[in-house]
Amino acid sequence: MDAPELDYTRLSFPDPPAERPFVAINMVMSADGRTVVDGTERGLGSDLDQRLMRELRVHFDVVMNGGATFRASGTSARLNNPKLEQWRVERGMTPSPIAAVLTRSGDLPPERRFFTDHGFEAVIYLSSAAPDSVRRELESRGRPVVVVPEGAEAPAALDHMRQELGATRALVEGGATLNGELIRRGLVDEYFLTLTPRITGGDTAHPAVQWPGKPTMSGIRQLNLVHATPAATGEILLRYRVERVSD
Repeated sequence: MDAPELDYTRLSFPDPPAERPFVAINMVMSADGRTVVDGTERGLGSDLDQRLMRELRVHFDVVMNGGATFRASGTSARLNNPKLEQWRVERGMTPSPIAAVLTRSGDLPPERRFFTDHGFEAVIYLSSAAPDSVRRELESRGRPVVVVPEGAEAPAALDHMRQELGATRALVEGGATLNGELIRRGLVDEYFLTLTPRITGGDTAHPAVQWPGKPTMSGIRQLNLVHATPAATGEILLRYRVERVSD
């Protein structure tokens, strides 16, 4: 794929596994490895990165975030582009993917577009660790709430997407904890990364992927490069397939 021809609507994807949706992660990261500046990922990537993010969304039935990303940036599956919406409609899809958020605490600010804009479908996956009062309060905001078992929230959410929503592809857009949980459990098939030509500095780490404990060689997950495309913005657009972990 040449840089002048960058168009993520032209991408193709393998069939999903039998038991869950095909799962891809999409992230943007500075050259010094940070995905968050001033509490949000917004502003790290260029207009091109934003366009490709929306073009990537057109292929997916669900776009999911974790609770921390929701609080920092909100969660919306909007494409904000009539041509992209028409692209989906012509292929028998809804104009926008379903927006999903996976949260342990249920701390989801009610002013976010997720709650105020009913131009797209949405679902909340709430850990059973949260009190019933939190579930009832979230339900009162008009979005369906699906309680998922504590300790197995991510796989249960994917199972619900496949079995109840009919989703064959799910796109995860952060944060690092959700990304890490899915990768650690072997539930991610592809990983998209926009590497930006920016150094953020600072003394706080904000990686794209994290899970509890110190990094170990035995815990490394191998990626296989599909494409690495330099753009006129100075960004490098990366697409990887995630190697399956042997049982």
